[in-house]
Amino acid sequence: MPNSDADQKDAAVAVHNRDGRGPVVVVCEHASKTIPAQYGTLGLPPDLLDSHIAWDPGALAVALEMSKALDAPLVAGELSRLLFDCNRPPEAPDAIPERSEIHEIPGNQNLSDDELAHRTHAIHDPFREALQGVVTRFANPPVMITVHSFTPIYRGQPRDVEIGLLHDTDDRLARAMMSNAADHTNRIVRLNDPYGPQDGVTHTLRTHALPVGAVNVMLEIRNDLIRDAAAQTAIAAMLTRWIATACADLNVDLPIKVAT
Repeated sequence: MPNSDADQKDAAVAVHNRDGRGPVVVVCEHASKTIPAQYGTLGLPPDLLDSHIAWDPGALAVALEMSKALDAPLVAGELSRLLFDCNRPPEAPDAIPERSEIHEIPGNQNLSDDELAHRTHAIHDPFREALQGVVTRFANPPVMITVHSFTPIYRGQPRDVEIGLLHDTDDRLARAMMSNAADHTNRIVRLNDPYGPQDGVTHTLRTHALPVGAVNVMLEIRNDLIRDAAAQTAIAAMLTRWIATACADLNVDLPIKVAT
């Protein structure tokens, strides 16, 4: 356990481009695989601590590029989702996962109420507060874009979807993007695939976008498409143009030049 809540809170979240002037907030909940030394290895070998069960590989790099292109603040998780998944409410069974895919997480087994509360207070709460603080500084609700990546093979089954456009009850941006997907990419694109709200993955949208009526979308990018810097930059540029076009269809102007 960390030496103090203050130590952990300082590490739980980072806000990049805090003073960005674009009417957009970018979010990357699973940006990092960092596990502070106080937690040890959670009983896992190095290869699993480096794998997608610990974070979303490539997602932060894409999010940073989009933040720059849109002049948007970016709120990013600084700790592994194995400690606490900031895209889950504290009461969710998988907020502190005892198992991820086929892998047991020994360091998350049989946690006491105090230990569960500590993780919530030290990781979930500062992330929520930082994101809420960024959103509320806008006079009007900003467009919210959350950026994730997913593994090409899940529980032994290959996934053919390459880009997922996820939404909760507000599907405006996801459907606007879907309607002009072919103008921006030849990748296999689907709505609410490989995950959807039924999987509990839209917590950030439900908590920070839906209550204020913010146009929003959750992006899922298959992580074999963003393994290196060149691919990350290219995907980010494509997604930024695509989102801007879709937002224009919704009469929301974003501060970039969209290639025609």
